[in-house]
Formats: sequence, C-alpha cells, structure tokens
Amino acid sequence: MPQSDCQPDDGWLSPKEVAALAKVAVQTLANWRAMKSGPRYTKLSSGRTGRIRYRRSDVLAWLDERQVAA
Repeated sequence: MPQSDCQPDDGWLSPKEVAALAKVAVQTLANWRAMKSGPRYTKLSSGRTGRIRYRRSDVLAWLDERQVAA
C-alpha cells in the first residue's frame, strides 16, 4: 500500500473552514483555485460543483510560505 504524506492528526477542511482560517472570502479561494495560486486541494467529485477539501497541513504550510519578515 502506498504511503501518504498525510499526518495522523491532519484533518480535512472545507473551503468555508479554510476561508475562515485564512480570513478571506470563500470566493477568493475559488479564484485562487482557478488561477492555480492557492493552497493545494483535493477535488472529491468531478464537475464544476465537485466537492473540494484541503488538508490542514497544506493550508498552514501555504500560509507560512507567504509570511514576510518585517
């Protein structure tokens, strides 16, 4: 069985939960997905309205990468 890079306590978040965590609008996440510039995500079902989930660790890593030193 292939090993996943998912941590044992690494939960899955909905776009609404990620938006709250990042303090952005849900539509902003959708725009980032379309531009391929946001955090990594998984699409669980096909089509335009397919369910999207984010790994908590991916979101936190993506946010950390954008931290700017003062």
